[in-house]
Amino acid sequence: MRCTHCGANIPDDQLICPVCGAEVQIVPDYNPLEDVLAREVKGSVAGATRQIQADVVRRQNVSQNQQNRNRQNQRSNPNSTRVLSQAELDKVREERREQLRRQRAQRQRQKTDAKRYQDARQSTENLRRTSTESRRLQQIKKQEAARKKRQKLLTVFFLLILLVGVGIYIGYQNSYTGMIKKGNAALQNSNYTSAENYFNRAIIKDKSKAEAYTGLANIYVAQDDLDSAESVYLNALETQPSNVNLYKAAVKFYEKTEQPNKISDLLQDCEDKNVLSAMNDYVSSAPEFSLKEGTYDEVQQVTLTSATGGTIYYTTDGSDPTESSTEYKEAVLLQSEGDTEIRAIAVNKKGIPSAVSSAKYSIEFPLVDAPAVSPSTGQYSTATQITITVPDGYTAYYTMDGSTPTASSEKYTDPIDMPENSQTTFSAILVNDKNGKATEATTRNYITTY
Repeated sequence: MRCTHCGANIPDDQLICPVCGAEVQIVPDYNPLEDVLAREVKGSVAGATRQIQADVVRRQNVSQNQQNRNRQNQRSNPNSTRVLSQAELDKVREERREQLRRQRAQRQRQKTDAKRYQDARQSTENLRRTSTESRRLQQIKKQEAARKKRQKLLTVFFLLILLVGVGIYIGYQNSYTGMIKKGNAALQNSNYTSAENYFNRAIIKDKSKAEAYTGLANIYVAQDDLDSAESVYLNALETQPSNVNLYKAAVKFYEKTEQPNKISDLLQDCEDKNVLSAMNDYVSSAPEFSLKEGTYDEVQQVTLTSATGGTIYYTTDGSDPTESSTEYKEAVLLQSEGDTEIRAIAVNKKGIPSAVSSAKYSIEFPLVDAPAVSPSTGQYSTATQITITVPDGYTAYYTMDGSTPTASSEKYTDPIDMPENSQTTFSAILVNDKNGKATEATTRNYITTY
């Protein structure tokens, strides 16, 4: 068959023109032979049913002659029209029938192919829909399975959280922190026995932490028993001399109870460098004395210094110094004979007083021998003067009636005339101008005869 658009031949098994690509329209082609055959069949039927007459035969002969001419003309001119013979008509009819059969077969094939294509397309669509539905159902199943799995996981997770929470709660209640919290709550309610029990349990769990010791000390503080509170820290430090936290807790206790003077006593006994470094702000070194303790025979000066600096206060009467005592600004002068004890403290920048340091000194000025008196004991017949040798730093005193002289006796200034025609007992002493001590007395007996 031919394409209605471009006229190209189209194979019977194709529905699309291979040249222009136009779709084949399956419409029966018009054939003028069909009209001729229809008329011939109609004329044949009519002729068979009517009576043959002479003129009909004549016309038939004429027609036969005409047909012969037509055949001749047909041979010479194939495009000319002629009347077909019965055999030719049958042949045309048979060819037409064959053409119609082929066309019907082709249409049937086309329908079959179209049906197959439609079925295949529908099958593909159904398969796609089935696959899509299957995937959707599978996805839904997966989502449902995932949802159930999430629910299970969430349930397990929440159960684990609950169990962990319960475990943590129980663990916390029995932990060091839990014991401290319970102890403080009991202490706040003045339930001292329970508080002490909780704090002791906390110490058993961890003796290195200071909170439990502070709790125990607070129990005693609440009952105005500062000595017992202090002993809590001191006893703990005996077994843990390097525990910085315990030292800090003890220092806070002394500050809270207004006992800063005990801080230095506490740190003075510490030998751990790490502790002293951590508590450096609270360390206040006791003053040191430039003069060693002992006895001296002349006036002395004593200088006071502190390794940690601060302000130094001191006393010389043997009492413990405070911040109200004499502030050290210059060397302490020891100019009085006798015993003197200097006691001093140093107060650092945080106001922490040091331990008290002390030193004892004794000043004993040396004494000369009994004064030299001249002339010596004897009898004198001419006027004579009595002389006393007085060294520097001394004053001489004398009597002429035999009594022992004192600082209230006659003061010697110049040589003394020996009494005439008499018997005189002359005694003299020397008194130290610095300490008032008197020497032994020197006695002379004089007899004058002039």
